[in-house]
Formats: sequence, C-alpha cells, structure tokens
Amino acid sequence: MATNVTFPVEQGLRPLMKDLGIRADHVLRRAGLPDDLFSRPGSGLSTTEHFRLWQSLDAEAADPLLPLHLAEAIQAESFVPPLFAALCSVNMLQAAQRLATYKRLIAPMRLAAVTGSQGELSLSPQWIAAEGEAPFILVASELAFLMRVVRMATREPVRAVKVTMPTLPAKAQTKAYADYFGIPVRRDGAPSLTLSAVDANRPFLTANDAMWQVFEPDLRRRLGELDAAATTAQRVRSALLELLPGGQPGIETVASRLAMSSRTLQRRLEAEGDSFRSVVNRTREDLARHYLTQTKLSASEIGFLLGFEDPNSFFRAFNDWTGKTPEALRESGPSSTP
Repeated sequence: MATNVTFPVEQGLRPLMKDLGIRADHVLRRAGLPDDLFSRPGSGLSTTEHFRLWQSLDAEAADPLLPLHLAEAIQAESFVPPLFAALCSVNMLQAAQRLATYKRLIAPMRLAAVTGSQGELSLSPQWIAAEGEAPFILVASELAFLMRVVRMATREPVRAVKVTMPTLPAKAQTKAYADYFGIPVRRDGAPSLTLSAVDANRPFLTANDAMWQVFEPDLRRRLGELDAAATTAQRVRSALLELLPGGQPGIETVASRLAMSSRTLQRRLEAEGDSFRSVVNRTREDLARHYLTQTKLSASEIGFLLGFEDPNSFFRAFNDWTGKTPEALRESGPSSTP
C-alpha cells in the first residue's frame, strides 16, 4: 500500500553522476524534481519519486551498463551511511545486518538477509511502499552495489553463486552482467544476490570497530529522526521485516530494537488502537503473500522465513488470515510488494 512517507535523498549519487559525466540538473528536470534537491537540507522523496529519479538517470545516461559503472565508481572513502556501516563490519554477514538497518537513511529500501542450510548468504533488496516493480536500473544497481561492497572490503575477486532479477539485462548486455557477478543472471520475481558461506564469512580488511563506535550513535540518531514521523505500528513493522527471517522475534526483541521497553511499546500500540500480535500477523501475512507471488520458495520455506516452527503451523495461520491455502493464493497471481 502506498503512503506519503518520504525518504532522504541519496547524496552520494550526485558525485557518482559527476564522475560518470552525467548532468545532475538534467536528470532532475527530466524527473520533474526540484533543481536544488541534492543541496537542500532535509529534502526527501517518496518511493514513486525515487523510482522516477532513477528512471530519469537511466534515460539521461543512455548507458545499458550504467548499474555496473555506478557500482565500480563507488570508493571506500565515500561517506555514504550504509556503505560506511558495511565496510566497518567484520564480514559480509555483519555488513548485511547493518545495511538492513541503515539503508533507509538514503533510500526507501530494506534488505532481507537469509542464511541457508549450507551457510550461504542470500540478500534481497525490497522497496518500501512501492507501487509496481522497481526499475531495472535500480534493481541492478543495488545488486551490483552489494557485490562491490564485498569485493572492496575483502580485496578478493568474489563471485556470486546466484543472482536473480525480475527483469533480465538486455541480450546484448547479458555477458557483461555475467562477467561482473561471476555467474549468469537468472529471472525471478524477487531480486537477490547469494554468496557462498566462505565469502559471506571472509574477513573484511576494512573492518574498523573503533571508527564504528564513534559514528554509530549519529547514524542511530538519524535513523530515529527518520522514524519519528512514523507510527509505532509502522516502526514495529519495519523492525519485524528485518528480524523475521532470522527467527520469531518476541516483543522484547522488537522493543529493544526500537530503544524502548516492551511495556512502553505495548502502551504506544494500544494508544493507536493496535497490538503487537496484530502487527506481527499483518506483517507475516504481507510477507507470505509477497513470497508466494513473487518468488519460487516453497510454502514450507516461507513458513520458516516467517518464524513458524513447522509447516502445519504456517498453513493454519495462513488459512486464518486469508481463508485460502498458500498454494491457492500462489495460483491466483501476483500481489504488491509488502
């Protein structure tokens, strides 16, 4: 469902455009956005406007390999909050969790990180309050950015074990994308980048815990300011979207993530006419619908990702939410992004 929530503008995009010879003012005018967007303090974009900005960037550059060129232009010394948070991490596993937390500081995006049975790490960008599918340039750029992070931090030519996109690169660019990721891109409803267990745990040479301790409080403050305009239920939902793939988070875990006591969290939800259980159920239902219609994950795998202990518990809950079986909903066709 679309909302009027806006997200900070990705300031790091402006120098990248300059490095690639792209006129930022031309991009903004093409997108119908203010010329001073990148220089105006506190400026923000809705998800729809964010998509329009990237579509305009794509049109202005007229470069089918722009996502790869943008990723390669990223430098470690650039202070982009999510990039800084990732590079200070000990490995990609920790970097993924920090990216999931701080990506919203520059884009209407969350990052789902799931560790598989063999230790492989699957990263899937998801856009908040999106109406329709994200533009190819944005999807490809986010996946290329993740690949760039692990390579910059480890100084190793890491190769993905799997890459999926809802829309494949044009045929003429297929090889270039396969060369960049180290494997051909496959078509799937949900974009994802999967790294082997070895690469997910490979030490980051850029790890810097001392620097992280200095800057983390400011990043948390900025995240708090972003959340200030959101309702408590919306903040709980955002936390659940990050925590659910790792298990079934209780109210204490979510309250801790939101820097409040569980009693305060309950009281604020009650003041909004809501409850923790209701928000959990709505979030699980939305995620279940997304996974069923946008991915090829089995119902059992989806139940596991949503924190259910066994498939039967998920099937019963899903029927209570929708009056349908997971298979029946999957056959009914696609739904919007959660």
